[in-house]
Amino acid sequence: MNKSAILSVNSGSSTIKFALYPLRDSHVDAASMSGIVEGLEPGGQPCIRFDVDGVRQQFVLTELELDANGDAFAAVLKALRELIGQHSAGIRIAGVAHRIVHGGARYAASVLIDEDTMTYLRTLNMLAPLHQPHNLDGVLAFQKAYPEVPQIACFDTGFHAQMPVTERTIALPQSLRDEGICRYGFHGLSYRYVAGRLRQNSEKADQRVLMAHLGNGASVCAMKEGRSVATTMGFSALDGLMMGTRCGALDPGVILHLLQAGWNAKQLEKTLYKESGLLGVSGISADMRTLRSSDQAQAQAAIDLFTYRVIREAGALTACLNGVDVFAFTGGIGEHDAILRQQVGAGLEYLGVRIDRDKNLAARGDEICAIHASDSRVEIWVVPTDEGRIAAMDAFALLFPG
Repeated sequence: MNKSAILSVNSGSSTIKFALYPLRDSHVDAASMSGIVEGLEPGGQPCIRFDVDGVRQQFVLTELELDANGDAFAAVLKALRELIGQHSAGIRIAGVAHRIVHGGARYAASVLIDEDTMTYLRTLNMLAPLHQPHNLDGVLAFQKAYPEVPQIACFDTGFHAQMPVTERTIALPQSLRDEGICRYGFHGLSYRYVAGRLRQNSEKADQRVLMAHLGNGASVCAMKEGRSVATTMGFSALDGLMMGTRCGALDPGVILHLLQAGWNAKQLEKTLYKESGLLGVSGISADMRTLRSSDQAQAQAAIDLFTYRVIREAGALTACLNGVDVFAFTGGIGEHDAILRQQVGAGLEYLGVRIDRDKNLAARGDEICAIHASDSRVEIWVVPTDEGRIAAMDAFALLFPG
């Protein structure tokens, strides 16, 4: 185990997020190197942006050595492997941990990947079309780039696998429920990390907790005694909160209406997953930062709706918990948008939520911090998430049991 590390990756359609977690004795250290590969879309300019021990660097891949198949993705991973080797001399990659959005009915815990695993996970592509196919394509690419290294699948649905039956059940005929149609929940790796950080910092962490993962994908999770009891995402990663390009919860009558108007499944998928949410309402951008800097009325309308949806869903989940003792913000928006946190806090004042304005403005998402006022009945925390570290910890446990 000496000088070994877990490489944690999250493969998307045009990006790969990665982080290298050194192994020390019986635990996983904080990432020594992390970054993102961008520009993998057709015609894009591949670029690796990365941090090594807090120093930010950039490596633009101007010339790629393509293999016989002209596989640019493989060439980029070859360059990434060389880059990791240069900045982590003497470190052996003990395993590659992949964030996989959907584990379906079969997988709750992380597993070593084999052919049978991949075959099953491919059947779930339609449940998370923005993520699952790209996650699995990433597995194949890393298997080629690191042929001697075990690959581990770590599932975003796993954290919610023990939710109560009433929370998991969708009111459809038994025949459909027997096919695995139920509420799964997502962002589980993030919620596991946040739950662990809260446990280290708050005496109330095992009481009634709401965690809001707010980013391009967004959800809220209700947790009690460290376990998920309810969440806003359901059968797919489309449900619940309004998101960057996803609509969130939608009256199924809208789908029937569009089908009767002649829409097909591909049109529906594109609209609901890629053209809705902040982008659809604003007509400007899916990025909250861009909308904050805009003076157009539709930008503010999109922000207002997003904020309202967070307040609305948080209130519903509070009812599932019969109150709330701790509220945690995480994800790109949750960690960095102080205005949204203040407005959500104001919308939940009836629960005894009081946010300290100065503490809130000072929270930059660099480290966990409390932002509640002294008279708040609810603890409010900003918790920078680290899904990769949870994946690395799971990989470590599988590779080095006991």
